[in-house]
Amino acid sequence: MAKTIWNFGDLLDDNGAHLGPDNPAMIHGERVVSWPEMTVRSNNVARWLLGNGASIGDKIGFYMRNQPEYVEGLAASFKARLTHVNVNYRYLDDELVYIIDNSDSTVVLYDVEFRENVVRVKDRLPDVKVWVEVGGTDDVPSFAVAYETLAASGDGTPLDIERSPDDLMFLYTGGTTGMPKGVMWSHQIWRDANLDGLRRIYGAAPENWEEHRAFVNEVGQHGRQLPACPLMHGTGLFTALGAFLNGGAIVTLETKAKFIPEELWETVARNGVTAMAIVGDAFAKPMLNVLDETPGKYDLSSVNSITSSGVMWSMEVKRGLINHIPQVALMDSFGASEAVGFGMSVTTADGVVETAKFEIGQHCKVFSEDGREIEPGSDETGLIARGGSVPLGYYKDEEKSAKTFKTINGVRYAIPGDWCKVAVDGTLTLLGRGSNCINSAGEKIYPEEVEEALKEHDSVRDALVVGVPDDKWGQAVTGVVELADGASAEEDELRAFVRTKLAPYKAPKRVLFADDLKRAPNGKADYKRIRKIAFEALGLSVS
Repeated sequence: MAKTIWNFGDLLDDNGAHLGPDNPAMIHGERVVSWPEMTVRSNNVARWLLGNGASIGDKIGFYMRNQPEYVEGLAASFKARLTHVNVNYRYLDDELVYIIDNSDSTVVLYDVEFRENVVRVKDRLPDVKVWVEVGGTDDVPSFAVAYETLAASGDGTPLDIERSPDDLMFLYTGGTTGMPKGVMWSHQIWRDANLDGLRRIYGAAPENWEEHRAFVNEVGQHGRQLPACPLMHGTGLFTALGAFLNGGAIVTLETKAKFIPEELWETVARNGVTAMAIVGDAFAKPMLNVLDETPGKYDLSSVNSITSSGVMWSMEVKRGLINHIPQVALMDSFGASEAVGFGMSVTTADGVVETAKFEIGQHCKVFSEDGREIEPGSDETGLIARGGSVPLGYYKDEEKSAKTFKTINGVRYAIPGDWCKVAVDGTLTLLGRGSNCINSAGEKIYPEEVEEALKEHDSVRDALVVGVPDDKWGQAVTGVVELADGASAEEDELRAFVRTKLAPYKAPKRVLFADDLKRAPNGKADYKRIRKIAFEALGLSVS
Protein backbone atom coordinates (compact mmCIF):
# COMPACT_ATOMS: atom_id res chain seq x y z
CA MET A 1 0.00 0.00 0.00
CA ALA A 2 1.39 3.37 -1.03
CA LYS A 3 2.36 5.76 1.75
CA THR A 4 -0.12 8.58 2.31
CA ILE A 5 1.12 12.02 1.27
CA TRP A 6 0.54 14.73 3.89
CA ASN A 7 0.60 18.51 3.65
CA PHE A 8 -0.49 20.83 6.46
CA GLY A 9 -2.51 23.05 4.13
CA ASP A 10 -4.40 20.04 2.75
CA LEU A 11 -5.06 18.74 6.27
CA LEU A 12 -6.47 22.10 7.34
CA ASP A 13 -8.59 22.36 4.19
CA ASP A 14 -10.01 18.93 4.92
CA ASN A 15 -10.72 19.77 8.56
CA GLY A 16 -12.39 23.01 7.50
CA ALA A 17 -14.66 21.17 5.09
CA HIS A 18 -15.88 18.70 7.71
CA LEU A 19 -15.98 20.60 11.01
CA GLY A 20 -18.92 22.85 11.80
CA PRO A 21 -19.72 26.08 13.67
CA ASP A 22 -19.88 24.24 16.99
CA ASN A 23 -16.26 23.18 16.62
CA PRO A 24 -13.87 25.86 17.93
CA ALA A 25 -10.51 26.27 16.26
CA MET A 26 -9.18 29.06 18.50
CA ILE A 27 -10.21 30.35 21.92
CA HIS A 28 -8.80 33.52 23.47
CA GLY A 29 -10.67 34.87 26.47
CA GLU A 30 -14.25 35.50 25.41
CA ARG A 31 -13.32 35.25 21.74
CA VAL A 32 -14.14 31.91 20.13
CA VAL A 33 -13.31 31.36 16.45
CA SER A 34 -15.02 28.34 14.92
CA TRP A 35 -13.42 26.07 12.34
CA PRO A 36 -15.60 27.44 9.50
CA GLU A 37 -14.73 31.03 10.50
CA MET A 38 -11.02 30.25 10.83
CA THR A 39 -11.09 28.50 7.47
CA VAL A 40 -12.60 31.51 5.71
CA ARG A 41 -10.24 33.99 7.38
CA SER A 42 -7.08 31.97 6.77
CA ASN A 43 -8.05 31.41 3.13
CA ASN A 44 -8.49 35.16 2.73
CA VAL A 45 -5.07 35.91 4.25
CA ALA A 46 -3.37 33.23 2.18
CA ARG A 47 -4.93 34.43 -1.08
CA TRP A 48 -4.06 38.08 -0.35
CA LEU A 49 -0.42 37.28 0.42
CA LEU A 50 0.04 35.33 -2.82
CA GLY A 51 -1.58 38.17 -4.75
CA ASN A 52 0.48 40.93 -3.14
CA GLY A 53 4.14 40.07 -3.28
CA ALA A 54 4.55 36.64 -1.74
CA SER A 55 5.53 33.64 -3.85
CA ILE A 56 5.25 29.94 -3.15
CA GLY A 57 8.18 28.87 -1.00
CA ASP A 58 8.78 32.33 0.47
CA LYS A 59 9.58 32.60 4.17
CA ILE A 60 7.15 34.32 6.54
CA GLY A 61 8.26 35.57 9.94
CA PHE A 62 5.92 35.34 12.96
CA TYR A 63 6.79 38.11 15.43
CA MET A 64 4.11 37.94 18.10
CA ARG A 65 3.14 36.34 21.38
CA ASN A 66 0.54 33.60 21.86
CA GLN A 67 -2.71 34.78 20.27
CA PRO A 68 -5.28 33.55 17.73
CA GLU A 69 -3.59 35.36 14.85
CA TYR A 70 -0.47 33.26 15.33
CA VAL A 71 -2.49 30.08 14.85
CA GLU A 72 -4.63 31.51 12.06
CA GLY A 73 -1.56 32.97 10.38
CA LEU A 74 0.06 29.53 10.51
CA ALA A 75 -2.94 28.10 8.69
CA ALA A 76 -2.71 30.85 6.07
CA SER A 77 1.02 30.29 5.56
CA PHE A 78 0.57 26.55 5.09
CA LYS A 79 -2.31 27.04 2.67
CA ALA A 80 -0.28 29.56 0.64
CA ARG A 81 2.76 27.24 0.69
CA LEU A 82 4.84 29.78 2.63
CA THR A 83 7.51 28.69 5.12
CA HIS A 84 6.89 29.58 8.76
CA VAL A 85 9.77 31.30 10.60
CA ASN A 86 9.49 31.75 14.37
CA VAL A 87 10.84 35.10 15.61
CA ASN A 88 11.63 35.35 19.31
CA TYR A 89 9.59 38.30 20.55
CA ARG A 90 12.20 39.00 23.23
CA TYR A 91 14.82 39.88 20.63
CA LEU A 92 16.25 43.37 20.32
CA ASP A 93 17.25 45.11 17.10
CA ASP A 94 20.37 43.22 15.98
CA GLU A 95 18.92 39.85 16.96
CA LEU A 96 15.69 40.66 15.15
CA VAL A 97 17.49 41.68 11.99
CA TYR A 98 19.60 38.52 12.10
CA ILE A 99 16.63 36.14 12.23
CA ILE A 100 14.61 37.85 9.51
CA ASP A 101 17.64 38.30 7.27
CA ASN A 102 19.12 34.85 7.83
CA SER A 103 15.78 33.18 7.09
CA ASP A 104 15.27 35.27 3.91
CA SER A 105 11.80 36.21 5.11
CA THR A 106 9.89 38.29 2.57
CA VAL A 107 6.74 38.59 4.71
CA VAL A 108 6.58 39.40 8.42
CA LEU A 109 3.48 39.19 10.63
CA TYR A 110 4.10 41.32 13.71
CA ASP A 111 1.92 42.39 16.61
CA VAL A 112 1.19 46.07 17.13
CA GLU A 113 2.96 45.68 20.49
CA PHE A 114 6.24 45.46 18.57
CA ARG A 115 5.58 48.27 16.08
CA GLU A 116 8.34 50.51 17.45
CA ASN A 117 10.86 47.67 17.13
CA VAL A 118 9.83 47.08 13.53
CA VAL A 119 10.06 50.79 12.71
CA ARG A 120 13.65 50.81 13.95
CA VAL A 121 14.80 47.81 11.89
CA LYS A 122 12.65 47.77 8.74
CA ASP A 123 15.10 49.82 6.69
CA ARG A 124 17.79 47.27 7.50
CA LEU A 125 15.60 44.57 5.96
CA PRO A 126 15.02 45.65 2.35
CA ASP A 127 14.11 42.13 1.22
CA VAL A 128 10.92 42.11 3.29
CA LYS A 129 8.17 42.85 0.76
CA VAL A 130 5.16 42.80 3.08
CA TRP A 131 4.78 43.85 6.72
CA VAL A 132 1.48 42.77 8.24
CA GLU A 133 0.45 44.36 11.54
CA VAL A 134 -1.73 42.33 13.90
CA GLY A 135 -3.94 44.34 16.24
CA GLY A 136 -3.65 47.65 14.43
CA THR A 137 -6.47 48.86 12.18
CA ASP A 138 -7.08 52.60 11.92
CA ASP A 139 -3.52 53.72 12.58
CA VAL A 140 -1.47 51.09 10.78
CA PRO A 141 1.79 52.70 9.57
CA SER A 142 2.16 53.37 5.87
CA PHE A 143 4.71 50.61 5.34
CA ALA A 144 2.34 47.90 6.67
CA VAL A 145 -1.12 46.45 6.12
CA ALA A 146 -3.62 45.52 8.82
CA TYR A 147 -4.00 41.77 9.37
CA GLU A 148 -7.69 42.11 10.14
CA THR A 149 -8.28 43.81 6.79
CA LEU A 150 -6.79 40.81 5.01
CA ALA A 151 -8.69 38.26 7.09
CA ALA A 152 -12.05 39.99 6.59
CA SER A 153 -11.68 40.60 2.83
CA GLY A 154 -12.41 37.97 0.20
CA ASP A 155 -14.80 35.13 -0.48
CA GLY A 156 -13.03 32.73 1.91
CA THR A 157 -13.03 29.84 -0.54
CA PRO A 158 -10.18 27.31 -0.56
CA LEU A 159 -7.19 28.20 -2.72
CA ASP A 160 -7.04 26.43 -6.05
CA ILE A 161 -3.48 25.30 -5.43
CA GLU A 162 -1.61 22.00 -5.55
CA ARG A 163 0.59 21.58 -2.52
CA SER A 164 3.58 19.36 -1.86
CA PRO A 165 4.63 17.11 1.01
CA ASP A 166 8.01 18.78 0.63
CA ASP A 167 6.66 22.21 1.64
CA LEU A 168 8.70 23.50 4.56
CA MET A 169 8.32 24.80 8.10
CA PHE A 170 11.30 26.37 9.87
CA LEU A 171 11.96 26.23 13.57
CA TYR A 172 14.78 28.54 14.62
CA THR A 173 16.66 27.32 17.65
CA GLY A 174 19.39 28.89 19.75
CA GLY A 175 21.14 25.54 19.46
CA THR A 176 24.29 24.84 21.41
CA THR A 177 26.75 27.06 19.59
CA GLY A 178 26.66 30.37 17.79
CA MET A 179 23.70 32.24 16.43
CA PRO A 180 20.24 30.67 16.03
CA LYS A 181 19.86 28.13 13.26
CA GLY A 182 16.76 27.35 11.22
CA VAL A 183 15.80 23.68 11.40
CA MET A 184 14.10 22.68 8.14
CA TRP A 185 11.10 20.40 8.61
CA SER A 186 9.14 19.26 5.58
CA HIS A 187 5.40 18.82 6.15
CA GLN A 188 5.66 15.10 5.40
CA ILE A 189 8.56 14.51 7.79
CA TRP A 190 6.93 16.43 10.65
CA ARG A 191 3.58 14.73 10.11
CA ASP A 192 5.23 11.30 10.10
CA ALA A 193 6.99 12.14 13.37
CA ASN A 194 3.70 13.39 14.82
CA LEU A 195 1.96 10.15 13.84
CA ASP A 196 4.75 8.20 15.57
CA GLY A 197 3.79 10.08 18.72
CA LEU A 198 0.09 9.28 18.28
CA ARG A 199 0.91 5.60 17.87
CA ARG A 200 2.83 5.73 21.12
CA ILE A 201 -0.04 7.38 22.98
CA TYR A 202 -3.08 5.72 21.39
CA GLY A 203 -1.59 2.51 20.03
CA ALA A 204 -2.54 3.53 16.48
CA ALA A 205 -2.57 6.58 14.21
CA PRO A 206 -4.28 7.58 10.95
CA GLU A 207 -2.59 5.92 7.98
CA ASN A 208 -4.75 7.50 5.25
CA TRP A 209 -7.29 10.28 4.72
CA GLU A 210 -10.29 8.16 5.68
CA GLU A 211 -8.65 7.23 8.97
CA HIS A 212 -7.65 10.86 9.53
CA ARG A 213 -11.27 11.99 9.25
CA ALA A 214 -12.36 9.23 11.60
CA PHE A 215 -9.69 10.27 14.10
CA VAL A 216 -10.78 13.93 13.89
CA ASN A 217 -14.40 12.93 14.52
CA GLU A 218 -13.69 10.51 17.35
CA VAL A 219 -10.74 12.16 19.11
CA GLY A 220 -9.21 15.24 17.50
CA GLN A 221 -12.17 17.64 17.48
CA HIS A 222 -12.62 17.19 21.23
CA GLY A 223 -9.09 18.33 22.04
CA ARG A 224 -8.53 21.71 23.70
CA GLN A 225 -4.77 22.35 23.74
CA LEU A 226 -3.43 25.22 25.83
CA PRO A 227 0.21 26.06 25.10
CA ALA A 228 1.21 27.98 28.25
CA CYS A 229 4.72 28.33 26.84
CA PRO A 230 5.40 30.45 23.75
CA LEU A 231 4.24 29.33 20.32
CA MET A 232 7.50 30.73 18.97
CA HIS A 233 9.33 27.86 20.71
CA GLY A 234 9.28 24.23 19.69
CA THR A 235 7.35 22.87 22.67
CA GLY A 236 4.47 25.32 22.25
CA LEU A 237 4.44 25.22 18.47
CA PHE A 238 4.65 21.46 18.05
CA THR A 239 2.02 20.60 20.67
CA ALA A 240 -0.35 23.21 19.27
CA LEU A 241 0.26 22.11 15.70
CA GLY A 242 -0.44 18.48 16.55
CA ALA A 243 -3.82 19.38 18.05
CA PHE A 244 -4.67 21.84 15.26
CA LEU A 245 -3.94 19.48 12.38
CA ASN A 246 -6.18 16.91 14.03
CA GLY A 247 -9.16 19.27 14.26
CA GLY A 248 -8.85 20.46 17.86
CA ALA A 249 -8.87 23.94 19.34
CA ILE A 250 -5.90 26.02 20.45
CA VAL A 251 -6.58 27.96 23.66
CA THR A 252 -4.36 30.96 24.37
CA LEU A 253 -4.10 33.05 27.52
CA GLU A 254 -5.26 36.66 27.31
CA THR A 255 -2.39 38.07 29.37
CA LYS A 256 0.44 37.81 26.89
CA ALA A 257 3.34 39.61 28.57
CA LYS A 258 3.60 37.38 31.65
CA PHE A 259 2.45 34.05 33.00
CA ILE A 260 -0.34 34.26 35.58
CA PRO A 261 -1.12 30.78 36.93
CA GLU A 262 -4.51 31.84 38.28
CA GLU A 263 -5.49 32.90 34.77
CA LEU A 264 -4.35 29.57 33.39
CA TRP A 265 -6.53 27.57 35.78
CA GLU A 266 -9.52 29.88 35.20
CA THR A 267 -9.07 29.39 31.44
CA VAL A 268 -8.79 25.63 31.84
CA ALA A 269 -11.99 25.45 33.88
CA ARG A 270 -13.99 27.81 31.62
CA ASN A 271 -13.06 26.10 28.35
CA GLY A 272 -12.70 22.46 29.31
CA VAL A 273 -9.02 22.36 28.37
CA THR A 274 -7.87 18.78 27.84
CA ALA A 275 -4.12 19.25 27.42
CA MET A 276 -1.44 21.79 28.27
CA ALA A 277 2.17 22.38 27.27
CA ILE A 278 4.59 23.89 29.78
CA VAL A 279 8.35 24.13 30.31
CA GLY A 280 9.26 22.37 33.54
CA ASP A 281 9.11 23.77 37.04
CA ALA A 282 9.25 27.38 35.85
CA PHE A 283 5.58 26.91 34.97
CA ALA A 284 4.63 23.95 37.11
CA LYS A 285 5.68 25.33 40.50
CA PRO A 286 3.52 28.47 40.37
CA MET A 287 0.67 26.37 38.94
CA LEU A 288 0.91 24.02 41.90
CA ASN A 289 1.17 26.87 44.41
CA VAL A 290 -2.18 28.26 43.25
CA LEU A 291 -3.87 24.87 43.58
CA ASP A 292 -2.38 24.35 47.02
CA GLU A 293 -3.61 27.77 48.15
CA THR A 294 -7.12 27.33 46.71
CA PRO A 295 -7.89 23.59 46.67
CA GLY A 296 -11.07 22.70 44.83
CA LYS A 297 -11.60 26.19 43.42
CA TYR A 298 -11.19 25.20 39.78
CA ASP A 299 -12.98 22.49 37.81
CA LEU A 300 -10.08 20.50 36.37
CA SER A 301 -12.06 17.40 35.39
CA SER A 302 -11.37 17.94 31.67
CA VAL A 303 -7.57 17.84 31.95
CA ASN A 304 -6.10 14.63 30.52
CA SER A 305 -2.45 15.55 30.09
CA ILE A 306 0.22 18.13 30.79
CA THR A 307 3.37 17.88 28.67
CA SER A 308 6.71 19.45 29.49
CA SER A 309 9.77 19.62 27.31
CA GLY A 310 13.03 21.50 27.41
CA VAL A 311 13.95 21.31 31.10
CA MET A 312 13.58 18.89 33.99
CA TRP A 313 10.27 18.66 35.78
CA SER A 314 10.75 17.66 39.41
CA MET A 315 8.93 14.66 40.87
CA GLU A 316 7.84 16.62 43.94
CA VAL A 317 5.90 19.06 41.79
CA LYS A 318 4.44 16.27 39.66
CA ARG A 319 3.10 14.49 42.72
CA GLY A 320 1.60 17.75 43.96
CA LEU A 321 -0.26 18.32 40.68
CA ILE A 322 -1.58 14.75 40.66
CA ASN A 323 -3.02 15.33 44.13
CA HIS A 324 -5.23 18.03 42.60
CA ILE A 325 -5.78 16.39 39.18
CA PRO A 326 -5.83 12.64 39.89
CA GLN A 327 -6.79 11.65 36.33
CA VAL A 328 -3.95 13.55 34.65
CA ALA A 329 -0.97 12.06 32.83
CA LEU A 330 2.14 14.19 33.29
CA MET A 331 4.47 13.71 30.36
CA ASP A 332 8.14 14.62 30.09
CA SER A 333 8.93 14.73 26.39
CA PHE A 334 12.58 14.30 25.48
CA GLY A 335 13.12 15.99 22.16
CA ALA A 336 14.76 18.92 20.43
CA SER A 337 14.16 21.35 17.61
CA GLU A 338 16.18 18.95 15.48
CA ALA A 339 14.07 15.88 16.30
CA VAL A 340 11.10 14.73 18.34
CA GLY A 341 10.45 11.42 20.03
CA PHE A 342 13.82 10.68 21.64
CA GLY A 343 12.01 9.48 24.71
CA MET A 344 9.14 10.06 27.07
CA SER A 345 8.35 9.52 30.71
CA VAL A 346 4.77 9.43 31.94
CA THR A 347 3.74 9.99 35.55
CA THR A 348 0.22 9.19 36.73
CA ALA A 349 -1.52 8.51 40.03
CA ASP A 350 -0.85 4.82 39.43
CA GLY A 351 2.88 5.14 38.95
CA VAL A 352 5.82 7.49 38.97
CA VAL A 353 9.25 7.52 37.40
CA GLU A 354 12.47 9.21 38.37
CA THR A 355 13.24 12.67 37.08
CA ALA A 356 15.48 12.40 33.97
CA LYS A 357 14.38 8.80 33.28
CA PHE A 358 12.87 8.25 29.82
CA GLU A 359 11.57 5.32 27.83
CA ILE A 360 13.58 5.39 24.61
CA GLY A 361 11.74 6.14 21.39
CA GLN A 362 11.12 3.48 18.75
CA HIS A 363 13.50 4.97 16.20
CA CYS A 364 16.24 5.97 18.64
CA LYS A 365 19.67 4.63 19.49
CA VAL A 366 22.57 5.80 21.66
CA PHE A 367 25.98 6.19 20.03
CA SER A 368 29.50 7.06 21.13
CA GLU A 369 31.11 10.09 19.54
CA ASP A 370 32.79 7.85 16.95
CA GLY A 371 29.49 6.26 15.90
CA ARG A 372 29.66 3.03 17.92
CA GLU A 373 26.31 1.91 19.33
CA ILE A 374 26.29 1.96 23.14
CA GLU A 375 25.36 -1.38 24.68
CA PRO A 376 22.36 -1.04 27.01
CA GLY A 377 23.33 -1.59 30.64
CA SER A 378 27.02 -0.89 30.00
CA ASP A 379 26.94 2.30 32.12
CA GLU A 380 28.75 4.02 29.24
CA THR A 381 27.61 7.50 28.31
CA GLY A 382 26.59 8.28 24.75
CA LEU A 383 24.69 10.63 22.49
CA ILE A 384 21.00 10.05 21.81
CA ALA A 385 20.18 9.75 18.10
CA ARG A 386 16.83 9.74 16.32
CA GLY A 387 16.41 7.98 13.01
CA GLY A 388 13.43 7.91 10.67
CA SER A 389 11.47 11.15 10.48
CA VAL A 390 14.15 13.77 11.04
CA PRO A 391 14.57 17.25 9.52
CA LEU A 392 16.45 18.05 6.34
CA GLY A 393 19.11 20.06 8.19
CA TYR A 394 19.85 23.65 9.12
CA TYR A 395 18.93 26.37 6.64
CA LYS A 396 21.99 27.69 4.79
CA ASP A 397 24.45 25.89 7.06
CA GLU A 398 25.81 22.69 5.55
CA GLU A 399 28.70 22.49 8.02
CA LYS A 400 26.52 22.48 11.12
CA SER A 401 24.00 20.23 9.39
CA ALA A 402 26.72 17.66 8.80
CA LYS A 403 27.67 17.73 12.48
CA THR A 404 24.11 17.17 13.73
CA PHE A 405 22.54 15.02 11.02
CA LYS A 406 24.75 12.00 10.45
CA THR A 407 24.42 8.71 8.60
CA ILE A 408 25.49 5.69 10.66
CA ASN A 409 25.32 2.16 9.25
CA GLY A 410 23.23 3.47 6.36
CA VAL A 411 20.66 5.20 8.57
CA ARG A 412 20.35 8.99 8.82
CA TYR A 413 20.08 10.26 12.40
CA ALA A 414 19.57 13.57 14.17
CA ILE A 415 22.12 13.89 16.99
CA PRO A 416 21.64 17.29 18.67
CA GLY A 417 24.21 16.62 21.42
CA ASP A 418 22.27 15.26 24.41
CA TRP A 419 24.30 12.88 26.54
CA CYS A 420 22.63 9.97 28.32
CA LYS A 421 23.03 6.46 29.65
CA VAL A 422 20.88 3.57 28.47
CA ALA A 423 19.78 0.77 30.82
CA VAL A 424 19.28 -2.89 29.93
CA ASP A 425 15.56 -2.30 29.51
CA GLY A 426 16.17 0.64 27.16
CA THR A 427 15.41 3.30 29.75
CA LEU A 428 17.38 6.51 29.22
CA THR A 429 18.93 8.65 31.92
CA LEU A 430 19.38 12.12 30.50
CA LEU A 431 22.66 13.80 31.48
CA GLY A 432 22.36 17.03 29.51
CA ARG A 433 24.19 18.75 26.69
CA GLY A 434 27.91 18.29 26.48
CA SER A 435 28.38 21.91 25.47
CA ASN A 436 28.14 25.06 27.55
CA CYS A 437 24.66 25.89 26.30
CA ILE A 438 22.43 27.19 29.10
CA ASN A 439 18.79 26.16 29.14
CA SER A 440 16.85 28.68 31.21
CA ALA A 441 13.08 28.06 31.38
CA GLY A 442 13.19 26.54 27.91
CA GLU A 443 15.27 29.32 26.37
CA LYS A 444 18.63 28.23 24.97
CA ILE A 445 21.27 30.83 25.79
CA TYR A 446 24.78 30.71 24.41
CA PRO A 447 27.30 32.01 26.99
CA GLU A 448 29.59 33.76 24.52
CA GLU A 449 26.86 36.20 23.49
CA VAL A 450 26.26 37.23 27.10
CA GLU A 451 29.99 37.41 27.77
CA GLU A 452 30.51 39.80 24.88
CA ALA A 453 27.70 42.02 26.12
CA LEU A 454 29.23 42.17 29.61
CA LYS A 455 32.64 43.01 28.17
CA GLU A 456 31.22 46.04 26.40
CA HIS A 457 30.87 47.73 29.81
CA ASP A 458 33.75 50.13 30.40
CA SER A 459 34.57 48.65 33.80
CA VAL A 460 34.77 45.01 32.62
CA ARG A 461 38.04 43.53 31.45
CA ASP A 462 36.79 39.98 30.93
CA ALA A 463 33.70 37.91 31.57
CA LEU A 464 32.63 34.28 31.45
CA VAL A 465 29.11 32.93 31.77
CA VAL A 466 27.84 29.57 33.01
CA GLY A 467 24.53 28.04 33.99
CA VAL A 468 23.88 26.98 37.57
CA PRO A 469 20.97 24.87 38.88
CA ASP A 470 17.92 26.91 39.80
CA ASP A 471 14.51 25.78 41.08
CA LYS A 472 12.62 28.33 39.01
CA TRP A 473 14.60 28.56 35.78
CA GLY A 474 16.12 25.09 35.54
CA GLN A 475 19.43 26.82 34.91
CA ALA A 476 20.19 30.40 35.88
CA VAL A 477 22.53 32.48 33.71
CA THR A 478 25.44 33.47 35.95
CA GLY A 479 28.28 35.80 34.98
CA VAL A 480 31.75 35.84 36.50
CA VAL A 481 33.45 39.14 35.79
CA GLU A 482 37.02 40.43 35.99
CA LEU A 483 37.09 44.22 36.36
CA ALA A 484 39.59 46.49 34.69
CA ASP A 485 42.36 47.95 36.85
CA GLY A 486 41.00 50.65 39.14
CA ALA A 487 37.46 50.17 37.88
CA SER A 488 34.34 49.45 39.89
CA ALA A 489 30.86 48.23 39.06
CA GLU A 490 27.85 46.93 40.91
CA GLU A 491 26.12 43.65 40.13
CA ASP A 492 22.76 45.25 39.37
CA GLU A 493 24.47 47.82 37.15
CA LEU A 494 26.02 45.11 34.99
CA ARG A 495 22.81 43.08 34.81
CA ALA A 496 20.92 46.17 33.69
CA PHE A 497 23.64 46.95 31.14
CA VAL A 498 23.29 43.53 29.50
CA ARG A 499 19.55 44.12 29.16
CA THR A 500 20.31 47.12 26.94
CA LYS A 501 22.32 44.87 24.63
CA LEU A 502 20.39 41.60 24.55
CA ALA A 503 16.93 40.23 25.11
CA PRO A 504 16.24 40.50 28.86
CA TYR A 505 15.97 36.73 29.40
CA LYS A 506 19.64 36.40 28.41
CA ALA A 507 20.80 38.78 31.15
CA PRO A 508 22.56 37.11 34.09
CA LYS A 509 20.44 36.38 37.14
CA ARG A 510 23.63 36.93 39.14
CA VAL A 511 26.97 38.58 38.40
CA LEU A 512 29.95 37.52 40.50
CA PHE A 513 33.43 39.02 40.61
CA ALA A 514 36.87 37.40 40.35
CA ASP A 515 40.37 38.89 40.39
CA ASP A 516 41.51 36.73 37.46
CA LEU A 517 39.50 34.45 35.18
CA LYS A 518 42.72 32.56 34.36
CA ARG A 519 42.20 31.92 30.71
CA ALA A 520 44.75 29.69 28.98
CA PRO A 521 47.50 31.38 26.96
CA ASN A 522 45.48 30.73 23.80
CA GLY A 523 42.49 32.54 25.33
CA LYS A 524 40.50 29.36 26.00
CA ALA A 525 38.25 29.58 29.01
CA ASP A 526 38.28 27.03 31.82
CA TYR A 527 34.51 26.75 32.25
CA LYS A 528 34.88 23.95 34.78
CA ARG A 529 36.81 26.28 37.06
CA ILE A 530 34.41 29.17 36.51
CA ARG A 531 31.45 26.93 37.27
CA LYS A 532 33.15 25.89 40.52
CA ILE A 533 33.67 29.54 41.47
CA ALA A 534 29.99 30.26 40.81
CA PHE A 535 28.78 27.21 42.72
CA GLU A 536 30.89 28.05 45.76
CA ALA A 537 29.93 31.72 45.76
CA LEU A 538 26.24 30.82 45.59
CA GLY A 539 26.46 28.11 48.21
CA LEU A 540 25.72 25.27 45.80
CA SER A 541 27.30 21.82 45.96
CA VAL A 542 29.52 20.97 43.02
CA SER A 543 28.59 17.61 41.54
